[in-house]
Amino acid sequence: MTPLASATARPPHPSQFSDSGSLAQNLAEAYLTIRGETERRAAPLSPEDQQIQSMTDASPTKWHRAHTTWFFEQFLLTEHSPGYKPFHPDYAFLFNSYYVSAGQRHARHRRGDITRPSAEEVTAYRRYVDAAMVALFRQASAEKLETISPLVEVGLNHEQQHQELMFTDILHAFAQNPVLPAYDQAWRFPASSRSGDQWLALAEGIHTVGHSGGSFHFDNETPAHRALVGPVKIGRSLVTNSEWLAFMQDGGYRTATLWLMDGFTSAQSEGWQAPGYWREVDREWQVMTLAGLQPVDPTAPVCHVSYYEADAFARWAGKHLPTEMEWEVAARSGELYDAFGIVWQWTRSAYSPYPGYRAVEGALGEYNGKFMINQLVLRGSSLATPSGHSRFSYRNFFYPHQRWQFSGLRLADYD
Repeated sequence: MTPLASATARPPHPSQFSDSGSLAQNLAEAYLTIRGETERRAAPLSPEDQQIQSMTDASPTKWHRAHTTWFFEQFLLTEHSPGYKPFHPDYAFLFNSYYVSAGQRHARHRRGDITRPSAEEVTAYRRYVDAAMVALFRQASAEKLETISPLVEVGLNHEQQHQELMFTDILHAFAQNPVLPAYDQAWRFPASSRSGDQWLALAEGIHTVGHSGGSFHFDNETPAHRALVGPVKIGRSLVTNSEWLAFMQDGGYRTATLWLMDGFTSAQSEGWQAPGYWREVDREWQVMTLAGLQPVDPTAPVCHVSYYEADAFARWAGKHLPTEMEWEVAARSGELYDAFGIVWQWTRSAYSPYPGYRAVEGALGEYNGKFMINQLVLRGSSLATPSGHSRFSYRNFFYPHQRWQFSGLRLADYD
């Protein structure tokens, strides 16, 4: 099993259980399973690896481990465990991220400066909070369990998001190292699918998109609503490295008419000539991966491209990027290849609220809603996404210049 072959379970929903005993047990099992996955992903890293912050967008592994722990301490234990004493009085300041309502916090771009607490002390912090959480599950009344269960679900799904970031962030850090270290020598890019008809045709129609029902979701996936989709054809397969190489060889990175103005400015100022982590070695393209530097596989889906690059490629191909609504309808049909588990897929939809959207009340209302500006939506999931953390309605979002994520694309055609 490689480090990416996660066995994490989906956090339970309160409606799955009929009595407080089974709910307490399942909450504890899901909690410990997902918390254990974080530690499994961190295990191959040295304390020095866990300390590094290679850019503002990334965070140290140690910080991810501590921040996800602070989340449970802040929103569950402090509020719902009588007599709970925080592990350390400074940790709320050090490991809050962007929850202004929860108090002051250390500057994001200075997280790598936090040499103390050590990685070992963060491990002790995690164990302390884990013990307190399990005690809360076992001692809480049935009514209390029903109250806290949705908060636990949010916390576990939040931790799974940071599990993915641990991979993206350490890959970026290792890519800056001249010796190009490997996270895991045995890691391999997931195999992709490509056969049969290239396009999935969607006739014009009105479809329900977004999340409905009682299963877990983030607030930005709701309300479910009706949307006009089609006529459009969606690429059944992801764009591959060989197709991207053709774009490069045809001068794609040098042809200004293919690019949005801001995108071409970014490409020129950053010196983009290929996807992120690609480098030319002895006239052959290689790519930095979690297994270290590897030859570019022409059959694999292209990865680590920004929205700007994806949009330019689509224009070069005479196609478009799909909207997030088109992507969701196509994915729900079951006829898209690799919708999940390889790369997040850029859409041309702005990350904005759905009609009637309302953020949840309190500090957790800062989770998604305040970021609904100047970003684009990605759909699906990636090779770094933990098992059980993907669904048709999931809305990921990043700024159009960012490409350190496991991000790729599929095309849309309106002809």
